[in-house]
Amino acid sequence: QVQLQESGPGLVKPSQTLSLTCTVSGGSITTSYYYLSWIRQPPGKGLEWMGTITYDGYINYNPSLKSPTSISRDTSKNQFSLQLTYVTPEETDVYYCDRVDNHSGRNVDYWGKGTQVTVSS
Repeated sequence: QVQLQESGPGLVKPSQTLSLTCTVSGGSITTSYYYLSWIRQPPGKGLEWMGTITYDGYINYNPSLKSPTSISRDTSKNQFSLQLTYVTPEETDVYYCDRVDNHSGRNVDYWGKGTQVTVSS
């Protein structure tokens, strides 16, 4: 059974660094062709894709993100992480991690439950 679980602080002060981790169970994150993403949703608004790290370690970021963003992975722990520096209150969102499995041209999508992050002093 595939499960993704986000973890991290629920409250971060403005201009600080936000770090979130997604722990994946049900398949190694290095398995072809898994695509691991971070997605966030502001209150009352749509989803915003932040970036993706592929099964073989390539990373793509949403170029419209304002805060410096970094995605990384720890294959020994089957985790991938998100780091946002100099966060602002406008980045108070629910953050989700996601895994898309692509096999024979067909995508299967798995989501974490999401974690609420509030940026406030």
